[in-house]
Amino acid sequence: MRSWQGDGIWYGADYNPEQWPEHTWAEDVELMRRAGVNLVSVGIFSWALLEPSPGRYEFGWLDRALDVLHDGGIRVDLATATASPPPWLARQHPETLPRRADGTLLWPGGRQAYCPSSPVFRQRSLALVEAVATRYAHHPAVVMWHVSNELGCHNAHCHCDVSAEAFRCWLRRRYGDLSALNEAWGTAFWSQRYHDWAEVNPPRTAPTFTNPTQQLDFLRFSSDEQRAQLRAERDVLRRLVDQPVTTNFMIGGEVKALDYHSWAADVDVVANDHYLTAADPQAHVGLAFAADHTRGVAGGQPWLLMEHSTSAVNWQPRNVAKLPGQLRRNSLAHVARGADGVLFFQWRASRSGAEKYHSALVPHAGPETKVFREACRLGADLRAIAEVRGSRVDAGVAVLFDWEAWWGTELDAHPSVDVTYLDRVTALYAALWRAGVTADVVHPSADLSRYRLVLVPTLYLVRDADAEALHRYAAGGGTVLVTYFSGIVDEHDHVRLGGYPGAFRELLGIRTEEFFPLRAGERVRLDDGATADVWTEWVHPTGAQVVAAYVDGPLPGVPALTRHTVGTGAAWYVGTRLDDMATDRLVARLLADADVRPPVPAPTGVEVVRRRAATRSWLFVVNHTDLEARLPVTGTELLGGTRCAGELVVPAGEVAVVREDPPGGGATDGRAGGGVSG
Repeated sequence: MRSWQGDGIWYGADYNPEQWPEHTWAEDVELMRRAGVNLVSVGIFSWALLEPSPGRYEFGWLDRALDVLHDGGIRVDLATATASPPPWLARQHPETLPRRADGTLLWPGGRQAYCPSSPVFRQRSLALVEAVATRYAHHPAVVMWHVSNELGCHNAHCHCDVSAEAFRCWLRRRYGDLSALNEAWGTAFWSQRYHDWAEVNPPRTAPTFTNPTQQLDFLRFSSDEQRAQLRAERDVLRRLVDQPVTTNFMIGGEVKALDYHSWAADVDVVANDHYLTAADPQAHVGLAFAADHTRGVAGGQPWLLMEHSTSAVNWQPRNVAKLPGQLRRNSLAHVARGADGVLFFQWRASRSGAEKYHSALVPHAGPETKVFREACRLGADLRAIAEVRGSRVDAGVAVLFDWEAWWGTELDAHPSVDVTYLDRVTALYAALWRAGVTADVVHPSADLSRYRLVLVPTLYLVRDADAEALHRYAAGGGTVLVTYFSGIVDEHDHVRLGGYPGAFRELLGIRTEEFFPLRAGERVRLDDGATADVWTEWVHPTGAQVVAAYVDGPLPGVPALTRHTVGTGAAWYVGTRLDDMATDRLVARLLADADVRPPVPAPTGVEVVRRRAATRSWLFVVNHTDLEARLPVTGTELLGGTRCAGELVVPAGEVAVVREDPPGGGATDGRAGGGVSG
């Protein structure tokens, strides 16, 4: 991996000088310096300007823009400019356009109007990368390269004939021959057996449910095709340039199509785009989840926040502006959870185009605005806490997350449409957040030995090796919670026979003989006072202790919550969808069982995260409430430059970053350096 970090924390935005008269560029640089900006992403959507016709390149404007930025001391993350092809490509090669499952052709006029499997698109895009990289490999402003932009955001799945042939090639590599494919896809069902590769297609619109394993493999293929574009552009860059290479992922719950756990090794720095869901009053919890998941994808290493918004976006049903102070809280919460760079979309709000109402560091109203003043304050904050760069986040809890399990959970013809993948993932994560405990969100194949507690929500699809590793983890002293509809199928979406939850029966000491999903709006009561909805199942303990059982509903007296001693650890199972209060109580019980505590005690709604280096540690405190918060902390508060001797006071809506006095402030999540054996 090539080093990507600077002297401090990167701060900046996407910058689109091509949208503005050149006489404004010097003003932009002056305002960037005023705000403390030190890095901008340039050229992301400029293919049509850089290559106005095939093979004819015009670099003059980009030469001048990069020189202006360099003269002003602003570093550049230079894009390959392949994010959206120019209109001439579709005109000359209409076969490069993508199609939906129903055959609808997607035309130019927006962005990403290309088939990711198109050899013509690949050839033309790599020719552009070669030209841009050759010209700017040694430009002194360029410190990082940015492959494409949000790969797969709008064209993740293409069902055209070009994609169909690419899918067949992918399947040949995966299965070797048709007999293996027929076995994996279960084609004895509904007379689907294939006798010639030419008979195999993507899961196009059909009279009824299409083969679920065909759908699953197409989702894998589609993620791999987007990844192949990333790797192809990266390989050209690595041949020509010395700077680190990245692209912007979209981790945070809204992008289902791309398996980023498999992409992380392809970049020198994991970078992420994250935008709040304006309709969610607890959107800061979703932000924390996205940041912790990005860190998990990055293997615990620091990462780069490539995009977020200064205020409202333009693409949600109701684009709510951020209140005063929210820009700062959001940005520093990302840093708290491992970001060593904070960038926005975009520098200057556009006058035209689909994103003209998307907020920016410089709004339409100009720099004499709330947003720009807060941007300047954030720039000063990031300079004040530059010493945290390179440190890592303390977390003693892991939440397992797998895109393939997400895809599998939400395939057709399942027991209940109300069982969705993110539901229990986010519910359990929110309970941890409310308890003040930091979690890593990691793939099931991750090394779990450093964690004291592992949560396994809705891991419907699981491989044998990952199920066995989880069992070893518990036997070695760890605490595990598994939720309903987990362990049900293998990687081919074949049901694990012998009773549910399949792969986890032995670990959990239970066997479920039948699912009993609930009707819409139906609720059940448990004998510990909890209520639940959506799901129940007929559980038989085979060694597990019954912690709570149903009082009513279809299964009165049947276990709903169990705990099984496994070696020196414990495995819990929750077979229903608990309400939020019951989920909080369960998570509190699990934390006590695993002896996991927050970094420091804090009021509800006050976010506390610890970052740690070899000899120092820092507490980030983000007060999301409208009340002053007091915490037992000793150290130096870096944003104000003041000492706190045993008590830190954080006003309502404010943020504090404290360099703790040695030896590091006592207990951490999972007792820093804790974890389990096995």
